[in-house]
Amino acid sequence: MKKLERTLSLPGAIAVSIGGMLSGIFVLPGLAVGITGSSVWLAFLVAALCILPAVLSKSELGTAMPKSGGTYVYIERAFGPLFGTIAGIGLWLSLLLKSAFSLVGLSAYLYVVVNIDEAYTKAIALLALLLIFLLNVFGLKKVEKTQLFIVSVSLISLITIIVLGFSSFDTKLTEPVFSEGTNGFIAGVAFLYISYAGVTKIAAVAGEIQNPAKNLPLTMIVSLFLITTIYCMVALALVGNVEASILATDIKPIHTLFQTIGGETFGLIAGVVGVLTLFSMANSGVLASSRFPFAMSKDGLLPGYLSDINSKFMTPVSAILTTSGLIALAIIFLDVVKIAKLASAFKVLMFIFNELTVIVLRETNAQWYKPTFKSPLYPYVQIFGILSGIVLLAFLGVMPVVSVLGVVVLGFLIFLIYGSKSERSGIASSYGILSFFFKDATKIREEAEDLGDTEGPASTDAEVVVPLLGEEESPEMLVEMASAINSKNSVQAFDITEVPNQTDFSVFLEETPLSTSLKRRIKRLSDSKNLKVDFGSLVTYELSDTINRLTSQESCQWLVMGWGARPNTGIFISNPIGWLLANINSNLALYKDNGVRYIGRVVLALRPGRKDKNFIGIADAVCNYFGASLTLLHVVPQNSRTIETIKHRSEEKLKQAKVKATVEVVKSVNPVDTISEISASYDLLILGTPEKDNWIKVLFGGGKDKFTERAACSVLRITLKD
Repeated sequence: MKKLERTLSLPGAIAVSIGGMLSGIFVLPGLAVGITGSSVWLAFLVAALCILPAVLSKSELGTAMPKSGGTYVYIERAFGPLFGTIAGIGLWLSLLLKSAFSLVGLSAYLYVVVNIDEAYTKAIALLALLLIFLLNVFGLKKVEKTQLFIVSVSLISLITIIVLGFSSFDTKLTEPVFSEGTNGFIAGVAFLYISYAGVTKIAAVAGEIQNPAKNLPLTMIVSLFLITTIYCMVALALVGNVEASILATDIKPIHTLFQTIGGETFGLIAGVVGVLTLFSMANSGVLASSRFPFAMSKDGLLPGYLSDINSKFMTPVSAILTTSGLIALAIIFLDVVKIAKLASAFKVLMFIFNELTVIVLRETNAQWYKPTFKSPLYPYVQIFGILSGIVLLAFLGVMPVVSVLGVVVLGFLIFLIYGSKSERSGIASSYGILSFFFKDATKIREEAEDLGDTEGPASTDAEVVVPLLGEEESPEMLVEMASAINSKNSVQAFDITEVPNQTDFSVFLEETPLSTSLKRRIKRLSDSKNLKVDFGSLVTYELSDTINRLTSQESCQWLVMGWGARPNTGIFISNPIGWLLANINSNLALYKDNGVRYIGRVVLALRPGRKDKNFIGIADAVCNYFGASLTLLHVVPQNSRTIETIKHRSEEKLKQAKVKATVEVVKSVNPVDTISEISASYDLLILGTPEKDNWIKVLFGGGKDKFTERAACSVLRITLKD
């Protein structure tokens, strides 16, 4: 079994959680004013209190089952595949509907920026959806890296407008506070409920969080506190600066507030920020929501084609297409108020299930259920969450309630068609009337044993780490080179698979024939050459973070990678070593394999300097391993008058070498051409390179990259950390 590399830190998890909630404040507060009046800020606060039981419940469930999947996994494990089907459908619809109203809001903000006719709002939303669909299909995960930047810009903008809004606050605009009465206020709370949906979304990627036992509940609680504060302050600034009659039908309230306070320029800024934020939120929503039909299909609860993975892009194209199609239908046939109400209704239903799940798992005393965080005030918190959820559902109106009942019926029918043959069952299956819906609980108890933190972060106490990315000319040769550099001391080789965020990592956790073959070959090499080599397999969403973490371990002295594994994509942009030089915390050896399998002659090309002895020591170790001779090469300008001095000093340094070694000093006007020609007479060229480059060279490469590219033999490029 491969391991999942946990790369999501606490700040990163908080950013993801907050990022999943920002769309609400950009679209919903104005419409909420039309429902509850100027008390909208208080409605945000009460909605957060109603969400709190779900946050505490999911924190407990997530620390007991820190696996990617979140609510679907929890409910399925507690109640079985029938309720898992209902939950999966509900979560799917809730997330895709939230993406739908984000896209509608995006089109309204885009109108401000480029002055597009408002009649084309839905057409623009559909075009944006098409772009998001393509981004997710192609697996352009690096686009997701921009979310942190967008979230930061959004938060700075919102904090700025809070400060400016309170400086021009008019209390007369806020009167009366409860203009729509108690019923209107509760309806407003229910309407705004979906604004906080993203706070628990982080549980769906619990398998990716570092130290989930601590960071998962902390992420949810901190995120809820921060976003509630921002929501309430922004809403209060809105009603204190803009008349309620204007806000009541406004789906771009942040633009209206900015424009009211700062004029057209401020309004334009708000428009740009709104477009960026809502596009990012919609993209994130499609990414997250498409995982549910994918996971359910894998579990046999939906048609099998929904779990198919595109061999080129490694993304679930069918699941993404189906999800995008449903979002398109929502945009075409529903207005933004109906979309938001439906999204809230489905989310309320799911949170009620979450709270029931905690109660079931606590009361049944499941042996495998051992959360490291337990919800305080159990079961009163959960009971409050269930009862408040029922009340909010009732106040959302007839259509949302009917739709929730429809999801229950639809889930039941889908289960009868696809899931009735499932051998899994929930822990509640042997308890009371619930047993009617379930089979024997033995199977789920066996499965549940495997729900804990079995995929810990990549770790090693080896001195040399060798990431194998799947495109190396010869993994064995790379491992040998790593052993040679470190004089046969401990080496850890990792077969690393980087997958797009659009794909559930669990698809790639099983060992593949290629991985099994690689493990066998590495072991054979280790045994035959008496090397200290361990082999492991990792799956990660962030190759860069994984490499950074591996090289940050105290024992790690070297990172040895193959040149050409990913020369133009991934973390390297267009320069194979730029990112590595800037980010790793160990010495770096980059090996370009030109197919040479017998290394008898090695040339070390150096510019004379203070690290000569270190480079010579490494070259000597490599030569000693392969039984090769060593030539120390210096290429100097045509007008150089220090050839003899250089040669003498180099010969002195070579006296400590264990292998046969000579010095060669060559004059040249073009060092690249010269070294390229000389390399034809050798089996391995070793280059000493600077520790750091400027940002241009980091991104696009520099002159020294040409030495590696044009060499006629294999190349070992060494960079030593100070």
